[in-house]
Amino acid sequence: MQVKETVADGLKREFQVIVAAKDIDAKVDERLVDLKDKVRLNGFRPGKVPVAHLKKVYGRSVAAETVDQMIRDTNTQIFTERNLKLAMEPKITMPTEEKEIEDVLAGKTDLSYTVAIEIVPPIALADFKTFKIEKPVADVADAEVDEAIKRIADQNRPFADKGDAKAESGDRVTVSFKGTIDGVPFDGGTGEGIQVLIGSATFIPGFEDQLIGIKNGETRTIKADFPKNYMNTDLAGKAAEFETTATLVEAPQERAIDDEFAKQLGLESLDKLKDAARERLRQEYDGLTRQRVKRLLLDQLDEAHRFDAPPSLVDEEFNLMWNSIKAEMESLNKTFADENTTEDEAKGEYRKIADRRVRLGLVLSEIGEKNKINVTDDEVGRAVIERARQMPGREKEVWDYYRSNPQALASLRAPIFEDKVVDFILELATVTEKKISRDELYKEDEEKPAT
Repeated sequence: MQVKETVADGLKREFQVIVAAKDIDAKVDERLVDLKDKVRLNGFRPGKVPVAHLKKVYGRSVAAETVDQMIRDTNTQIFTERNLKLAMEPKITMPTEEKEIEDVLAGKTDLSYTVAIEIVPPIALADFKTFKIEKPVADVADAEVDEAIKRIADQNRPFADKGDAKAESGDRVTVSFKGTIDGVPFDGGTGEGIQVLIGSATFIPGFEDQLIGIKNGETRTIKADFPKNYMNTDLAGKAAEFETTATLVEAPQERAIDDEFAKQLGLESLDKLKDAARERLRQEYDGLTRQRVKRLLLDQLDEAHRFDAPPSLVDEEFNLMWNSIKAEMESLNKTFADENTTEDEAKGEYRKIADRRVRLGLVLSEIGEKNKINVTDDEVGRAVIERARQMPGREKEVWDYYRSNPQALASLRAPIFEDKVVDFILELATVTEKKISRDELYKEDEEKPAT
């Protein structure tokens, strides 16, 4: 085998490879000898088929398989000997002339091909003991627990019939309606016994407001436009009319927050309800703190590891992001001008984000590899179970989906791996706590989206 490096440009490498015809022919003979004991041909006893006859029958197909395997093995040897880590699958350029291909398969001519690759640059990892992370911590105040319980009470408050009184904001109105667009009924435009909470913004804009003042038994025509980004594109942006009749108008009643209320929610007492609300808030705050700490750590990793990311990986990441952004903007009927930018400026910003993501991904991978950080099958299995729990009644469907879809399983494995690497670094870094308010914690989370 002869290997000559013909291109070494940045992260791009290209090699000219020649594999001698005699080596190919020897490998073909080895495979045919192995095949002799496995094939059955008329006129020959098992294991007694001459290799020369096998070569006539299977020679070309065996040669093709052999050449393919030799290319893979040769490429692996080239990359291993030079300690090259590939960013993408290698691009192989083979002979194009049919006669040349036939001569290679027949063992008459040496195999000559080129292999082009893009490599991951060597990454010198930082000393993580020098990292300093300020961890924002917000305590759960009694007032916040009371607010949370009040929200629960408001969501579970009873309603009482108002009789002939007019509906007001905050009232619940039970209606039946028939919708039309340009006088023509449309799918999904009819409803019977639908409860509408005025002011909840659960119906299309304008619908709820026009119920204010309606009385039980009254019929009125409500005019409202479907939003331009409405999920049903056939209705998006269109003006509709709804012939609407109120069959019940109810006013919200106060909900006593006491032991009885807690029992209705399945808890023993109001104190137990407060404990549950406090724990849920604690988990929510811990989640926000974790996001913040992770973001700060990734920022430091980004600053500490500056190198040229493989262009093909950056392009791939950018294209995924850009296609998603374009689809979202189209669904919302937005333009870049609406965001006070231009398409070129937006592309530049997202390309920077793509470059950062690729570099951080490579750094995290390097840290994991150097420190033998792996994700176990049990950890992935627990993640699948958690996903299944989020879809009651469809657990088996979720389980079967992940079991038969390696790519989906990989999508679960990646964040687990990332979190384990982050935890590894945090063990080495100096982490100090900083007490902040709940509002500050939420503000930090809103101001700095993760990238």
